[in-house]
Amino acid sequence: MDPVRIAVVGAGVVGLSTAMCVSKLVPRCSITVISDKFSPDTTSDVAAGMLIPHVYPNTPIPTLKQWFRETFDHLFAIANSAEAGDAGVHLVSGLKGSGVLILTRRIGDLWELHPSFDVVVNCSGLGSRQLAQDSEMFPMRGQVLNVQAPWVKHFIRDGSGLTYIYPGTSNVILGGTRQQGDWNLSPDAEISRGIFSRCCALEPSLQGACDIREKVGLRPFRPAGVRLQTEFLAQDGRRLPVVHHYGHGSGGISVHWGTALEAARLVSECVQAPRTPTPKSNL
Repeated sequence: MDPVRIAVVGAGVVGLSTAMCVSKLVPRCSITVISDKFSPDTTSDVAAGMLIPHVYPNTPIPTLKQWFRETFDHLFAIANSAEAGDAGVHLVSGLKGSGVLILTRRIGDLWELHPSFDVVVNCSGLGSRQLAQDSEMFPMRGQVLNVQAPWVKHFIRDGSGLTYIYPGTSNVILGGTRQQGDWNLSPDAEISRGIFSRCCALEPSLQGACDIREKVGLRPFRPAGVRLQTEFLAQDGRRLPVVHHYGHGSGGISVHWGTALEAARLVSECVQAPRTPTPKSNL
């Protein structure tokens, strides 16, 4: 039997995690990750990457706890492994080691992947506004500063979470903004000055920070929260199973592995279902 051909659209933390989970949970499959952007040019690369429990309005609390717990356990295992130092690129290296193919391509319509693939997983984030015709998707613009301040060893976050200082392995991220519906990817100098000023008020030693770089990302927000759902696209009696996995907003890092496991289970259901042609309408 030929392997099931699976395409994962999107190469942020959600897309790459989903590809890894599918490779583990779905036997005899070939996986291709398709995206027009890869690290370090994804929204996930701009994210501060702080693991904080996240709430989605239409998701039951027990499910949220499960997603977070599975994500925490996965990241904790990485932190205690020999790959801890390379955790920032772990997903990409793991994908290559799993035989997953990488394809740089911009997708204009999910149906164009038929008949090259048997199942498509849509992890396109904000791109789902077009690819899934989801008008509820909108950007929540985030602007941050990456600075060199190696003496900062502890994170600081104010009550609203709008101002934060998060030390990473190679730099410190200062933030931030939440600008609803703003598509502008160009840094705003005035906003940067405001971020730096607010963060220095919390940690005065940041006045000595150097190599200050501005970054902007558009968080993929959806009022209802994460969409984890199977849809069957159909044309002329043919159909294409699509597993939608997007809409994480600012919580992608916090629940990505848990939701990826759920998406992989949906893919498995598609693979196991009998492949019957879509009946034609009599109308």
